[in-house]
Amino acid sequence: MNMQFTKMHGLGNDFILIDCVRQWCGKDLPDFGGISKRLCDRRFGIGADQILVLSASDHADFRMKIFNSDGGEVEMCGNGVRCLAKYIWDRGLSDKDILAVETLAGIIRPEKSGKMVRVDMGEPILEPGRIPVILPLPSDGVVDYPLDIKDREFRITCVSMGNPHAVIVVDEVSAFPVAKYGPVIERHSIFPKKINVEFIEILSRSEIRMRVWERGAGETMACGTGASAVAVAASIKGLTERIVTVHLLGGNLSIEWAADNHVYMTGPAVEVFEGTIDLAGFSPDA
Repeated sequence: MNMQFTKMHGLGNDFILIDCVRQWCGKDLPDFGGISKRLCDRRFGIGADQILVLSASDHADFRMKIFNSDGGEVEMCGNGVRCLAKYIWDRGLSDKDILAVETLAGIIRPEKSGKMVRVDMGEPILEPGRIPVILPLPSDGVVDYPLDIKDREFRITCVSMGNPHAVIVVDEVSAFPVAKYGPVIERHSIFPKKINVEFIEILSRSEIRMRVWERGAGETMACGTGASAVAVAASIKGLTERIVTVHLLGGNLSIEWAADNHVYMTGPAVEVFEGTIDLAGFSPDA
């Protein structure tokens, strides 16, 4: 099956967007989870961190399904939903300035903000059982919880933005061995659904530098849900105000944890190129 796709990125966090609104994708959506490993491969495929599938929704304006480069489907992606919104507006699929996008994390609402896209990321989830995090003793939250990993102890603060995050403060994040510790923390037994891991350096009350190890994708240039979780965690720990700029490897995101308890993320979305690919050649059995 030949299928059109659009390559996009948000701060270097890159995506293969497949539009199942303007093109026929079959009676049922193809097994994008099964083919995403090969489609996202940077040598043998198109190359991306994730696949975004745009389709119709019975509950919102559109639906977004997200598949990591390891084949796993995930609940939400902040950079991805900004790219999806830009794609929708650029192609005239909606004239609404604020969209309702159905995800596994619920209805997400991106809106136009000049040349940027602002997204209502919803309310942060702090209860361990809903993140989820399995702790030996009951707790209302996971703040500076000690976690022994390899040769050192980390203090983790956990937040869900529809998907799970563990935030860790380090002294110099640019030099930190993310690839050494990220995958071990991601798969730790206290995280039953694995976890995204953000290593951060506090620059001031309004600025944070961040690197991220995304579950199922490895270290990426940026993570919108991660930046949102970082802003919440840093505020909870008393390290920053509730409006911050998060500096990622691919650029900056503005994050506000507002008085209504919703987190608002503002950042860019960029289209790189379009193409057509024969999905039959990327099926799991090919």
